[in-house]
Amino acid sequence: MEDGEETGICMTQAQSLRAMLSEDRLLMAAGAYDVISARLVEEAGFPLVYYSGGVSAGVLGYPDFGLRSLTEMVIQLKGVCRAVSVPVIADAEAGFGSVLNVVHMVQEYERSGVAGLHIEDQDSPRRCGHLGGKVLVSAKEHAAKIRAATDNRTQSDTVIIARIDAIAVHGVDDAIARGEAYREAGADMLFFEAFETVKQMEKICQRFSKTPLVVNMVEGGKTPFLPAQDLLELGFRVAIYPVTSILAATYQMKKVLKSLRETGSTQGNWHEMLSFNEVFNELLGWDQALSFIDHYSEKKDENAKRRG
Repeated sequence: MEDGEETGICMTQAQSLRAMLSEDRLLMAAGAYDVISARLVEEAGFPLVYYSGGVSAGVLGYPDFGLRSLTEMVIQLKGVCRAVSVPVIADAEAGFGSVLNVVHMVQEYERSGVAGLHIEDQDSPRRCGHLGGKVLVSAKEHAAKIRAATDNRTQSDTVIIARIDAIAVHGVDDAIARGEAYREAGADMLFFEAFETVKQMEKICQRFSKTPLVVNMVEGGKTPFLPAQDLLELGFRVAIYPVTSILAATYQMKKVLKSLRETGSTQGNWHEMLSFNEVFNELLGWDQALSFIDHYSEKKDENAKRRG
């Protein structure tokens, strides 16, 4: 049964996300950066899709330093949201500017179909949370952005997540103080980036036990890569895996392309590749498009016969 079906009311994606957050479980969200990866995440059974800012920027040829425009971001994001039937949580980087830009961004993201988004407290040029050399804006400035986002979202259920990058810059105590300020400003969830130890994770989870927390699981990143059950027991509500899909995809592409170059054929790799039908007809919807065309072509032929 779909969410809301039993009451006859169709939930929005944001309402679905909020309903899931009220459950006693960890919501795992694998990262997507385009339509194919988003559909594969949903097909694998994840309850959420995470739209990765860093990876999706890389798809356009940008390093993860805030070089992409909001317009470019939204074009990609619309495709991801349209491609799946589960809620999408999206990276909104540092909000793309002042509080005015933040409001514009939130409303553009909402029109794209997101259920939730996170805004980080980095200064420009912002960078991946697992890189060194991050520079932060003041807690007061970022709290203003969070307040602007929550006050001016067009859908009251859109989940606004405050991302806190202070652990690597000023330490865990400053991160806690910032988390409290952002929660006071109206953040629905908190996202403490780049934990360095399990003890830090425990301390944050204990301090914010009544606030839903996001944790970022990056293969090779700064945060201890814990099993989902451990994350649940610590007290996290959402675990995102932003780079898992791209790391797996690029490994396999590199392997197959090397084989093609060396042997002149991919036939020896077909068993580890999806078929043409699985990708184009099923994942990208060619079958549906052809059926749609055929349906209306038949109608057109029938109408022509009647007129004749």
